[in-house]
Amino acid sequence: MDITDRKIVRELQADGRLTNQELAARVNLSPSPCLRRVRNLEEAGVITGYMALVDQEHYGLPINVFVSVKLEKPTEETIGNFEAGIHKLDEVLECYLMTGSRDYLLHVISKSLKTYEQFVRDRLTKIPGIASIESSFAFGRVKQRSIFPRPSQFD
Repeated sequence: MDITDRKIVRELQADGRLTNQELAARVNLSPSPCLRRVRNLEEAGVITGYMALVDQEHYGLPINVFVSVKLEKPTEETIGNFEAGIHKLDEVLECYLMTGSRDYLLHVISKSLKTYEQFVRDRLTKIPGIASIESSFAFGRVKQRSIFPRPSQFD
């Protein structure tokens, strides 16, 4: 990826509904080379899709919980079962394999504390191999970005 590709990615992260004409103007290319670059970025897997950003509270899911999970024994089977189970839980927006004292960190969203409790009791704890679960509730969001750093920060 060169600096122009990074500019294209950044512009599309800011507004995925840009027309090719608008995008080309913003990155100082003519439309044909711009479209060719976008298609190359998609084929290379740099651009993996396009989506709408939705306000979580307006959607009715205002609770953000960060959940640390420790497995009983991190064997290949336990890890496979846990990761397969997590993929089935729509409330889990993100799941990271971690270093340190916990094995996974989950970002979970919920309608209320009660629905989060039901999620933990009825769904999360049903995944075999979990030794412990620790929940931390976010009071509020200080910063949220979906746009990567400017290309000049890579030079």
